[in-house]
Amino acid sequence: MKKIHAVAAGIIVLAVVILSLVLTTFNLVPSTTGVRSLGKFFLENSYFGEYSAKSPEVVTSILWDYRGLDTIYETSVFFLAIISSLALYRLGNSIEVENNSETTGSGLSFIVKGVVKLVSVMIIAVSASIALHGHLTPGGGFQGGSALAVVPLLVLVAFSKFALEKLGYTKDRAMIVRSLSLVGIAIVAVIPLLFGGYIMQNQPIFPARIGGQLTSGSLILYNIFEYLAVAAGFTAVFLLLATPEKIFKKLLGVKDE
Repeated sequence: MKKIHAVAAGIIVLAVVILSLVLTTFNLVPSTTGVRSLGKFFLENSYFGEYSAKSPEVVTSILWDYRGLDTIYETSVFFLAIISSLALYRLGNSIEVENNSETTGSGLSFIVKGVVKLVSVMIIAVSASIALHGHLTPGGGFQGGSALAVVPLLVLVAFSKFALEKLGYTKDRAMIVRSLSLVGIAIVAVIPLLFGGYIMQNQPIFPARIGGQLTSGSLILYNIFEYLAVAAGFTAVFLLLATPEKIFKKLLGVKDE
């Protein structure tokens, strides 16, 4: 087995070396001494220009302003994947409530629980910063939402699934939050049509600054809604996967041997 791993590693290294030689030999690697015309266009129009995104974070500008429809399609695919997972399991709240009193779950030690409470506050603050500053610094709604989803995951591990549900965080409510967030993205996308613009147009439909603070027009709105949508989507899946096995067996009518 070790010989097989060594041979596989050698093949991978050899492939990387050959690929590097091919790229450099045929000048397929972009030059590092200059900026391509496409790159100049994005750099010049991410913050400057009447119809730019008004965002110094070029990646976010490209993500929502220049390939916004593609981003919406990706969000829709993620939403459909979550809906499909919930549909396959078909667990109703009545079954979960019925077993709430039977399977409360003691969770881990009080030390772990205390650390989770402290870390969760930090994660919420950091994730919100990542999302709200996505138009200014590297980050955005998806990154912030992914970070926020770590909080319910930690609670599930340290406390239990039922402890999270007692706080009101059920998978159905998570899906409501995600659905409303997607509706918010759709509304922001079509608002420009009401003012003679085109779908997902940023400037000059949305103000670039509010109260002297740079908001980059619609970019901050997209990031906020995406932040909530991603966090809620992951939370729904985590709650589903954390359902005890005996609940599945009861639902399917499988008896323990």
